Amino acid sequence: MPELIAKTALAGRTPVVRGGTTLAEVDLGPVTSIALFPGQAAAVNAGLQPLGLGFPAPNCMASAGEAMIVWTGREQAFLIGAEAPDLGDAAAVTDQSGGWAALSVTGPAAADALMRYVPLDLRLQAFPIGRAVRAPVYHMNAVLWRSGEDSLMVMVFRSMARTAWHEIDEALISLAARAKL
Repeated sequence: MPELIAKTALAGRTPVVRGGTTLAEVDLGPVTSIALFPGQAAAVNAGLQPLGLGFPAPNCMASAGEAMIVWTGREQAFLIGAEAPDLGDAAAVTDQSGGWAALSVTGPAAADALMRYVPLDLRLQAFPIGRAVRAPVYHMNAVLWRSGEDSLMVMVFRSMARTAWHEIDEALISLAARAKL
């Protein structure tokens, strides 16, 4: 019987550095969607408390150790990097680990590169650390959050990982070329 080997969407593609900004694939570990049932926010917060987390406010994310929770839509969030606790009948909990790919864009051109495809102001003053949003990246549905002063994370559907990589890399190449002028 053949042995199956789990691979990330980009199979460990080597990070690229363009003009001091790095594009890299990130293996986030387990990704679990938590969709609140009506009136169950307190129960979900109690279930997440052992992880040091609570359900995030709209357009926000929080982290505690290796675990983080990222707002992904109305009454919905992704628990990332930790196994989901038993939330009983308080939420719909579904494993999303194999369905998404994550890219980090880190460096001075991170926001500028992504703003070529995302219809939002992603500069630090408008999109501070801890901010999260569900928005299109070019034509791809994505979840984005700011993880550091010059660091943004992008999650796209696994089937769109190569396209997202290509588009962001092209933007970084263009910005690096422009900086040399």
